[in-house]
Amino acid sequence: MRTYSDEEITAFGLNPNRIPNHVAIVMDGNGRWATGRGLPRGAGHRAGVQALKDIIRFTSDIGVESLTLYAFSTENRKRPKEEIGILCGLLIEYFNREIDELHSNGVRILSIGDLNWFPTAVQQTVREAEARTAKNPGLKLNIALNYGGRAELLRAMRLADEEAKKTGAEPDEAMLARHLYTADSGDVDLLIRTGGEERVSNFLLWQIAYAELYFTDVKWPDFTRDELIKALQDYAGRERRFGGLKTDGTK
Repeated sequence: MRTYSDEEITAFGLNPNRIPNHVAIVMDGNGRWATGRGLPRGAGHRAGVQALKDIIRFTSDIGVESLTLYAFSTENRKRPKEEIGILCGLLIEYFNREIDELHSNGVRILSIGDLNWFPTAVQQTVREAEARTAKNPGLKLNIALNYGGRAELLRAMRLADEEAKKTGAEPDEAMLARHLYTADSGDVDLLIRTGGEERVSNFLLWQIAYAELYFTDVKWPDFTRDELIKALQDYAGRERRFGGLKTDGTK
């Protein structure tokens, strides 16, 4: 929920008229951040969780409508059980610690992906956060948990087919889009990936069709508000044509 005025947003070096509606982030580099400091990977994940608070608050305060975070992919299930256990514990800890503030700031939480894969305690914690914040009018915070873009598309295709059979309507893009996890958030305007890798890794494959992509070598635990501002400044400097021509008529 936007709290900053145009003047305050401008003071950050941002254009208040060029704030993306939907930002998605691949939060990469936690393990490498820890290894580079001689720490266990779990310490990197904890540091990554700590980095979340300011990023979520700032995106909300400047008027971003939706923020989608890649927290745990379907491929992450291949990781050692110990590391997965640490991640599950951090999820529970995060929601228990931050839910009051998120709720008071009007944030609406939605998990995307197959939450049923997780232990019961994780499922219960996330579902309670979703239920508590369901009617909040502010930032839509989509947290991808056991999420894969291809699996989401298969699910949406199946549901769209069921809708078409019930209604007799011809399946189209709009019908499929209604059955995406992020239907209420729409397409992604800006996709950020931290940690130095330059790929989308099966994340929001439909929703990023025309997203602006921003890659940074900064690992997620070091991705501060200032780093986010750099990404938003870069976004504001791009001309989004959606397959059309530049304003001067050139390609």
